[in-house]
Amino acid sequence: MQDRQEFDARAAALAGWLRDALGTAAFRIEPASEDASFRRYFRVRTRARTWVAMDAPPPMEDCRPFVSVLGRLRDAGVNAPRLHAADVERGFLLLDDLGSRCYLDVIEEANADALYSDAFEALLAMQGGIGRGQVPPYDERKLHEELDLFPHWFLAHHLGIELDGTLSHALRDTFEALVRACTEQPRVFVHRDYHSRNLMYLEDVDPGRSPGGDPADNPGVIDFQDAVDGPITYDLVSLLRDVYVRWPEDRVAGWVDAYHDRAVARSLLDVGRAQFHRWFDLTGVQRHLKIAGIFARLWHRDGKPRYLDDLPLTLSYLARIAPRYPETEAVVRVLEECDVANRMRATRPERPIRPRRGPRR
Repeated sequence: MQDRQEFDARAAALAGWLRDALGTAAFRIEPASEDASFRRYFRVRTRARTWVAMDAPPPMEDCRPFVSVLGRLRDAGVNAPRLHAADVERGFLLLDDLGSRCYLDVIEEANADALYSDAFEALLAMQGGIGRGQVPPYDERKLHEELDLFPHWFLAHHLGIELDGTLSHALRDTFEALVRACTEQPRVFVHRDYHSRNLMYLEDVDPGRSPGGDPADNPGVIDFQDAVDGPITYDLVSLLRDVYVRWPEDRVAGWVDAYHDRAVARSLLDVGRAQFHRWFDLTGVQRHLKIAGIFARLWHRDGKPRYLDDLPLTLSYLARIAPRYPETEAVVRVLEECDVANRMRATRPERPIRPRRGPRR
């Protein structure tokens, strides 16, 4: 009951704030989306246009990083939503509406090259246009904290697995190697969740109703408040080894090469393709170990089960990439010796994993 009352009180407070921000009471509010945090998003409709309102309830959420990063993205020429009004103390923001269709809704084999090319341009604009030290560092401590989510939340809490001393020590060595691979890379602005659910498809947006949605500026970029200063391959891994959509490995390799060549041309990189692919793979192992832990935590701690449906694809990346490198042999041992695939099936039925071939319905 208390949660329901708090929810209704937040909704009423947001509506009152919007009346002042818009200068009118003639608007409708409808849910737009939720994410893995406590933030909620609402579409706000007037006769003239639509906006998106963010409700980030303190003290669980702090919207000041969102506002700060938003300004840096727009200064770099990235199509992030414009901010129209803000009450950071209460956690209310009024933003451009970039539409309701993300890349995951529309991407398919025929348009993937064009959409990812646009995403590369936005990524390079961020990396080249936002200087060092503008966001918190993605340092060794943070990288290790993320890796620890895998044994703690995924193995122990979700699957009931406690590693023996030998395997636990081997996994620790792998974590050290993964952190080294991340920290030896050129450091750039890292969105940190640069994937198909956070890139908006703008072709259908009416610029007259939603001024932030210029169809020439795909993608619209959202959910950037956790940005850090970190390894150059991180966002590329988020995009091309997306835990919500899988592509054939040869196609991913071609996209990695295409991005590499653009980054070299813009003086963001000075290494060859082979080294860049190695960084890409090892950064991906770090990210997918972290994500497995986060998805398990979202269920066991936060009561959000829907992310469990994306664990099979997350683990499939680990099973495919980890055997390529001696540094990640311990990940292979954990997956095989602990019978992770069968234990996963016992905790929740798996959905089949298939390459994307058309829009999500």
